[in-house]
Amino acid sequence: MSKEIRAGIVGAAGYTGGETLRLLLRHPFVTIAFAQSRSSAGQPVSQVHTDLYGDTDLVFSAELKEADVIFLCLGHGESKKFLSEHPLPATVKLIDLGNDFRLGDTVQNRSFTYGLPEFQRDTIAQSANVANPGCFATAIQLGLLPLAKAGLLKEVHTTGITGSTGAGQKLQDTTHFTWRANNISAYKTLTHQHLGEINRTLKSLQPEFGGQVHFVPWRGDFTRGIFVTSVVSTHLVADEVSALYHKFYEGHPFTHVSDAAIDMKQVVNTNKCLIQPEQVGQQLAIHSVIDNLLKGASGQAIQNMNLMFGLKEVTGLHLKANSF
Repeated sequence: MSKEIRAGIVGAAGYTGGETLRLLLRHPFVTIAFAQSRSSAGQPVSQVHTDLYGDTDLVFSAELKEADVIFLCLGHGESKKFLSEHPLPATVKLIDLGNDFRLGDTVQNRSFTYGLPEFQRDTIAQSANVANPGCFATAIQLGLLPLAKAGLLKEVHTTGITGSTGAGQKLQDTTHFTWRANNISAYKTLTHQHLGEINRTLKSLQPEFGGQVHFVPWRGDFTRGIFVTSVVSTHLVADEVSALYHKFYEGHPFTHVSDAAIDMKQVVNTNKCLIQPEQVGQQLAIHSVIDNLLKGASGQAIQNMNLMFGLKEVTGLHLKANSF
């Protein structure tokens, strides 16, 4: 690729904004046009994201500058408002990391493609605007896509545990260290906001899917990562399940099927998803693990950008897990 991509980040001081910055600073085909933040405008980026000290001289700006692609790293409900107040040229591509456009909403004559590459990679590559999936939605869907594609889904029971960074940077009672440490709790039982996008994707693959995804999310005593287990009934035997999953994810560079037990450390600090189908009789448990800030947010956003600009999916995403 001969021309560098000029990338801007709106909401660059938060967790997903910071992760997007870290990835783009090391991307071989990207220059950062601006890192916008209303709360931190005028401050050096490394003063907020202190791990970037010595890596960049960028300063947070209050205004937008010319860019080829803009990442919207805002709170849920804020992206649509921001775009309504800041009309952008049609030539600027958008990747929204919030939940504003995941269910088909539009703004300023822009429609958004749902950005789960393992679901619709070719469509993303032809899109100008992408709605990045939610973190839990990514982990759950990657565990269920092969079954939905084969028309085998019925009722799904899912539990998942996430790190504290999934709640965003703003301090809350349930993210405070003294509450979170040595503690686990359920929240948004059966009502989580990601259920809408999950059901939308599954029904697009399996229109007759009439069951429900019963999801109980948990807050974990750690900062990064998601571990999800979905349980479904199946008439397939274990070898058939394994073959189904391996075939579905063949050619997808970040999603891998394991016949051995998986754990969260294998994926934290990477853009990978590991999936392990585990069968007992006619009950199938599908375990899936991701880093909530990477494959569940900023890493997947860069993966989508690569597709949108005709780059290899893995460009700038050769990341390393910490096994100890």
